[in-house]
Amino acid sequence: MARLAFIGTGVMGAPMARHLASAGHEVTVFNRTRAKAEATGLAVADTPASAADGADAVFACVGNDDDLAAVTLGPDGCFAAMRQDAVFVDHTTVSAALAQRLAAGRSLVVDAPVSGGQAGAEKGALSIMCGGTAAAVAAAHPFMQAYAARIVHVGEAGAGQQTKMCNQIAIAGVLQGVSEALRFAQKSGLDTAKVLEAISGGAAQSWQMVNRWETMAQDRFDFGFAVDWMRKDLGLALDEGRRNGAGLPVTALVDQFYAEIQAMGGARQDTSALVRRLPK
Repeated sequence: MARLAFIGTGVMGAPMARHLASAGHEVTVFNRTRAKAEATGLAVADTPASAADGADAVFACVGNDDDLAAVTLGPDGCFAAMRQDAVFVDHTTVSAALAQRLAAGRSLVVDAPVSGGQAGAEKGALSIMCGGTAAAVAAAHPFMQAYAARIVHVGEAGAGQQTKMCNQIAIAGVLQGVSEALRFAQKSGLDTAKVLEAISGGAAQSWQMVNRWETMAQDRFDFGFAVDWMRKDLGLALDEGRRNGAGLPVTALVDQFYAEIQAMGGARQDTSALVRRLPK
């Protein structure tokens, strides 16, 4: 049993923290909104620093760069209280620059964004892409196994965040394609369930098609990964693309399509709400 801290107990962090506790670890949590921390049923700290004090490993899953900087480097941040031999694992999707900055100050830091959404977190079946030293990832790996189906060490500090950007870039393009295919089927008067059956077994198949086609056809979007968060992630990818010279024309276009969905009141809807901007 290890002594762990988990900072950020939202829809992703709360089930991850509970999985760690179920694996037999002593877990103390912190959340900016205390009620959300208390809802986990785990021990609650008043600050990130007090949660991290004496911990063998500290995990974070918060909102954005500013949130992560506050809970790590702020006046009550966890870095001031952590032991030097403790590992810090960040599951937030943030900029590669911030991930590298955090790793520069400590020896055991892993930027470990995840894919799989709320359902993956609840089932303990997330895919985790890790950036950091081999020693840092090795230290974090046994703990992450409590809620992961796949853990891949992709490179040095920041590489995990860059890989998550690849993930979101790919999803954006696929969802636009699925949206257009669905509307084309509807405009053609086709049975959309039969279309899904026909095309999901071939080269067009994707996770988004299999898991979102039916709900998109039913105009159901009150679940899953919110458009607001997708725009945040795509913004990170576009910024990184400008920095490294990668051309992202489709990503930039879909990002603007998501801005239209926000303007339509879909900011908190699932990313599959992208289909809403296409007339039936």
